[in-house]
Formats: sequence, C-alpha cells, structure tokens
Amino acid sequence: MSKTKSWTAETIAIGSELLLGGRLDTNSLFIADQLAACGVELRYKTTVGDDLSDMVSVLKTALRRARVVILTGGLGPTIDDVTREAVARATGHRLSRRKAALDGMTARLAEWGRTPTTSQFRQAMIPARADVLANPIGTAPGFSLVWKGVYLAALPGVPREMEPMVRDGVLPQLQAWMRTQKRFSASPMIRRVLHTSGVPESIVDQALAGLVPTGGTIQLGIYASPMEVMVSLTGPAGAEGAVTIEQMLCEAKARLGDIVYGEEEETMESVVGRLLNEQKLTLAVAESCTGGLIGHRLTQVPGSSTYVDRVAVTYSNRAKIEMLGVPVVVLDRHGAVSAEVAAAMARGIRERSSASVGLSVTGIAGPGGATERKPVGLVYVGLDGGPGEAMTQEFRFHGGDRTVIKQRSSQAALDLLRRWLIKKGPG
Repeated sequence: MSKTKSWTAETIAIGSELLLGGRLDTNSLFIADQLAACGVELRYKTTVGDDLSDMVSVLKTALRRARVVILTGGLGPTIDDVTREAVARATGHRLSRRKAALDGMTARLAEWGRTPTTSQFRQAMIPARADVLANPIGTAPGFSLVWKGVYLAALPGVPREMEPMVRDGVLPQLQAWMRTQKRFSASPMIRRVLHTSGVPESIVDQALAGLVPTGGTIQLGIYASPMEVMVSLTGPAGAEGAVTIEQMLCEAKARLGDIVYGEEEETMESVVGRLLNEQKLTLAVAESCTGGLIGHRLTQVPGSSTYVDRVAVTYSNRAKIEMLGVPVVVLDRHGAVSAEVAAAMARGIRERSSASVGLSVTGIAGPGGATERKPVGLVYVGLDGGPGEAMTQEFRFHGGDRTVIKQRSSQAALDLLRRWLIKKGPG
C-alpha cells in the first residue's frame, strides 16, 4: 500500500522592484495563511525579477518540487509583464486570447469610463486549458491550471486584487482538486503573528531563543522588513496545537515587551488610530524628510477623520517658519535637522491646529545633503502634547536608500506616538 504524501506549496513573487529593497512581499504571507488552513504547507518562497528566462527557470524548479505553485505579479499590460509567457513556456501551453478574460477586463474598464488600449489586450492572453480567474477589482485576470500533478495559479501582484481572488477563486478550486488526490493527506494549520518595531531581527531572535522546542510541531518564524520584524507561530489546527500556540504567543509577548505593537493584520497606523480614538485625542503632523508619508499612512485607515486634524509638509526652512512658526534663530543655530527644530515643528503644528498632540519629523533621507556631523539617515522626531508633554528622539538609520529611510522614519514617528499614548493612557 502506497504511503500518503503531504501537500507542499511554493509562492513566486514576480517583479524587479521586489529585489531592490523597500518593498515587502506581503502576498506570500497572506497566501501562506490561506494555504495552511487547507492543510498545504508553504515550503518555498521565491522572488524573481522581470527577466523572462529567469522566470521560466524559477517556475520549472517550483513545478518539480511543490504540488501547489502560486505566482503573483507580472500580469499587467506593459512589456515587462511576462508572467503569462513564462507559464506558457514552462508548461508548453500556447497563449490564446480568451473571451472570459477579455470580457471581464472590458467590463471593468467600462465602469471607469475607459476602453481597452492595444497593450491592455495582452492581459486577455491566457495559456490554453487554463481556467480564467476573475478579478473583481482590477483589469488583470488571473488563471489556473493543473500540469503534471501540480496545481498552478497566476494572480495580480496588487494585494487588494490578489486577496479576494485567492479566497473566492483559488481556494475553492484547489480544495476540490485536492479531494481527488487520494495519495496526498492534508493537515490544516493555524498561524499567529506578532509585529514588532524599533529593534533589529537579531534582538528579536535572541529574546525568543528557546521559546519553541526543536523537533516539535510548532514552527517559529522571524521575518525582517524595512519597517518591522514580524514573528509567526505556526502549528496544527487541532485543539491541543491551538492551545500550545496561544501559550507560546503569550510567552513571546511577555519576552518582547513594548516592542510588540500589534497582532495579525494590525498595522502601526491602525494601532495609533485606535489609541487616539480611545483617548478622544486629535493629531496634527508636520513632516519634512518623509514628505507626507506619515499622513498618507494615517489616512489609509478607515475612520481616520475622527482623529487626524491636518498634515503639513514643510520641506523648506521657509515653510517651517511661515507655516509652523519655527524661529529663524533656532534654524540658524541648530539647522533644520536637529532636535530643536523637531520640537519647534511639533509645538507649532499643535498650537496652530489646536489639536491634542503635534507630531513632527525632520531628517536627511539622502543621498545628498549630508555632512560629517549629520550623515544620511539622521532623523529627529518631535512630539508635543501641551505643557510638560513634549519630547524629541534621535534616530540613525543605516543601510537603506532614500525610500527605506523615509519608511523607517515614518514608522519611528508613529511608534514614538504609540508609546506616548500608551503611557498617557485614557482619562
């Protein structure tokens, strides 16, 4: 009697931008959770650029070593969107324009008052024998097929398009097909996630040393990105496994302390928003080096209008003086990138807005503008909550480009606000 095999999966994130830093592949994390609930273990995660030959090579490797392969990205209308071609070459299926794909794309564009361009017709080219996966939000359809005993799906890289396509298209298909594969067994898994900020991966790893016994059924994952370190605990979905994971999760939170800012799908901006709402406080932000990124993140949270009063991008010294009332003498004496200016910016935006708290950031994002005393990555965050409630903090971000420094600066500013709100408490 043949022995049953376990279900294994590989995700392939496509896009040269994912290889350049500053962009986190969150799609694979979402897919891993969805597959685990079905009893499919994500064993491999690959990132590849937009080169067609590289994509074909990576895909052929995945098709040899996994039973489920899910690709994200490269389904757009531009010349570097070649996921369709890569799948066709790797599987030997020719591309053809599919009516379901064309009709779905055309209908979506019509909703926006547009008609397909010549380049957009490429999006309707789908490998023969593949099923078209409808995109309920965007124009790029996905597709799926079974090739030599492997389930393969190709999906858009935009998370808000990809996620409903996984839930409503891929998972029902995959589960139905899995039921026909008698030689493979599925063991559903659960996954719990913590988000940390302000410390490097090595510190998190050290704090959690020995938390998960080696050789057991629970797996510990530590994933670093430009703005955070994420911790995951994955194990069997049964009652005993779930209890064990919850116990380990509590222990992990106790060990990590206040560097944990959220769990599961929480973001730093959503946590800050919840705390502001709970304490019935309003916020005004003055940004320099982040160029409005903090305001963008805050206003991505539904309902943020109840606590975000205003956001001012005061990039020049003139703007800092005219819009925030930063004294000229402070700028002349200390320079725009200084604790003194950060403090004046936070105070100025709070006083001019009458918001409960003012938050500011000023720094050197690079690559130019640095001096020996003030290098690229030097950032000051200011917070002003009224008399006796003012503070500044210095940060030195290393090893990142301009985009990464801006991201880290926005995260540091929001984290400083989070910690202040927790300390302040309600009332």
